Amino acid sequence: QVQLVESGGGLVQPGGSLRLSCAASGTIFSIYAMDWYRQPPGKERELVATSTSGGSTKYADSVKGRFTISRDNAKNTVYLQMNSLKPEDTAVYYCNAHISPSSNGMVFSYWGQGTQVTVSS
Repeated sequence: QVQLVESGGGLVQPGGSLRLSCAASGTIFSIYAMDWYRQPPGKERELVATSTSGGSTKYADSVKGRFTISRDNAKNTVYLQMNSLKPEDTAVYYCNAHISPSSNGMVFSYWGQGTQVTVSS
């Protein structure tokens, strides 16, 4: 059984910063890509940032230069540092990880429960 637990969301003023964390626990053999998605109110879920096991990263155009994804492989944790936040960044943020629970090569996609980020004055 694998679990992803997110933390770090909250209310912040425009221009402020937040740091989200997502820790994977349980039966884990390997972790591949770890991603952050978000779902604004009334809209579809969208990919925000990706971190591969090889260390490369990718960002949505809307957050480039403001958000930074990083990971601590020893802690099975991925982070999302969000700076210069805007009201349009308001959303529920979800962590997604591609994990092999065993050495048989099968990879599964796991989701966190989501954490609310609200950017408002």
